[in-house]
Amino acid sequence: MHFQWDWLCLGVLIMSSVTAGMENEENLDADVEVENFDKQSQEADVDRDKSSIEVAYQTPKPTGEVYFTESFDEGLSRWVLSVTLKEDTDDNVAKYDGRWEVEELKENAMPGDKGLVLKSVAKYHAISAMLTKAFVFDDKPLIVQYEVNFQKGIDCGGAYIKLLSSSNDLNLEYFFDKTPYTIMFGPDKCGEDYKLHFIFRHKNPKTGEYDEKHAERPDVDLKKFYLDKKTHLYTLVLKPDDTFEILIDQTVVSKGSLLENMIPPVNPPKEIEDPTDKKPDDWDERPKIPDPNAVKPDDWDENEPAKIEDPDAVKPEGWLDDEPQYVPDPNAKKPKDWDEEMDGEWEAPQIPNAKCEAAPGCGEWVRPMKNNPKYKGKWRAPMIDNPNYQGIWSPRKIPNPDYFEDPHPFKMTTVSAIGLELWSMTSDIYFDNFIICSEKEVADRWAADSWGLKKLVASANEPGMFSQLVTAAEEHPWLWVLYILTLALPVGLTVLFCWPGKKSDECIAFKKPDISKQITKGELKEEAEEFEDDELEEEKENEAPDEDERREMEETKTELIKDNTMKMGREALVSEFQAGGCQVPSSADANFLWDFSLWYLP
Repeated sequence: MHFQWDWLCLGVLIMSSVTAGMENEENLDADVEVENFDKQSQEADVDRDKSSIEVAYQTPKPTGEVYFTESFDEGLSRWVLSVTLKEDTDDNVAKYDGRWEVEELKENAMPGDKGLVLKSVAKYHAISAMLTKAFVFDDKPLIVQYEVNFQKGIDCGGAYIKLLSSSNDLNLEYFFDKTPYTIMFGPDKCGEDYKLHFIFRHKNPKTGEYDEKHAERPDVDLKKFYLDKKTHLYTLVLKPDDTFEILIDQTVVSKGSLLENMIPPVNPPKEIEDPTDKKPDDWDERPKIPDPNAVKPDDWDENEPAKIEDPDAVKPEGWLDDEPQYVPDPNAKKPKDWDEEMDGEWEAPQIPNAKCEAAPGCGEWVRPMKNNPKYKGKWRAPMIDNPNYQGIWSPRKIPNPDYFEDPHPFKMTTVSAIGLELWSMTSDIYFDNFIICSEKEVADRWAADSWGLKKLVASANEPGMFSQLVTAAEEHPWLWVLYILTLALPVGLTVLFCWPGKKSDECIAFKKPDISKQITKGELKEEAEEFEDDELEEEKENEAPDEDERREMEETKTELIKDNTMKMGREALVSEFQAGGCQVPSSADANFLWDFSLWYLP
């Protein structure tokens, strides 16, 4: 059996190796863009500010028609800081004096690649720039795209942008929260509310007033984009057919129609409830009422309590009626600074009575309470369908005097500037690589030359798999149990099957040739022939059966021969164990070992 145990051991080790190999292949596939991953991870731990791969960064250049681009690699020469005050705010915090800087990323930076960084905490920030040329909502899509990195995570604050509406009196030095905008887009977070804004201001064609229309919330978990400290790419696509798409890292997270997926809807309802209509006094909205013909049963006693004392309860033997449950602590001493005039008479603190610990209880014994079988509670008439039920009342509908229909809300107010007007409780929010264009291919090429390189460098600097596992276990301690079980299972199987005890070796080290010495093929053949002779004699005594009976008899004979042979083999196996001084296996174990030897032993 040593040979077979070796093969079984080898199989367990191969399975463990294959599993580990599959995990390694998955990890390599996830980081296919980065070679020599473990070495680079170690280098990143030594110097987190240096990329583990060399990336030749160049300021991206647009490849088609654009309305605005900004990489910040040449500073803030085209940007204007606001010098005004925020309205409806205390003067000491109303200033837009939050500081902006142009810096490289704190982690995974590329030499020469810079971005706009919000630096101040709990201050208002406002900065803006004119577009290269105004965007007119006509027959071309609008694509807005930029990068954000919450380098310190985010507690409460926004990273959205505003596309400012064109007007004759637009002055960027006085850009503040009330400056008219056409579109607001980008991430925002406070508390556990993670938002991705898409808001546009719609002009009412009847009144000329503007209303904000908010896109429905994306049906995805946005939390990771705010907390993973990675650079993410935010894209808004507005199309002339009045549809929109919102993408994060070039993956669609929300899409819909300006006519159907905005809150409140662009077009008001044709009918509204009549504000002058009132519900009649006799209108009955009750679907069920108490049965007026129901009578309380004579034996219904509402005075019976829900609980009563158990009359069958008996005070436990040894109950100490005269002992209190708590006694003054005999070792307690009055503090030296105790002032009885100020603090009152000192009393030792109470501790559990030691005598009660050995007894079933102390103090006055009280019978336990039990449910009262006579309790029925307060009687109430059963409910029946209300014959006078009229349904839930609602006001009648009338034509909406403010109704209008705007079939193409895409035709918004022209945009001529971009601005960031923000407040945050977290600093070092990084913005980079703004682009406004009409062709998705232009935006994608711009992203590939900028955000794509950032993503490559960040992937190269990802920690090794072991570091990731340790970090995950620090955040979720229960993972340690999973790790231990995962490692212990193959080790335990290897020990179990490859290093059995000494007695097991002696008892299991039998070979099929030894068994065959006691039960030779000749003996089995003679036994089978004797059995066949007996069967033939019985057949001669009986009448010749038909074809079906003959086939059934042949099958029965074969099964009997097989069972007889197997029985003899198992008996021989048990005899082998007894001769070797080993513990005789159970019937089930003997069957298993015999079957195993028939299949696997040479």
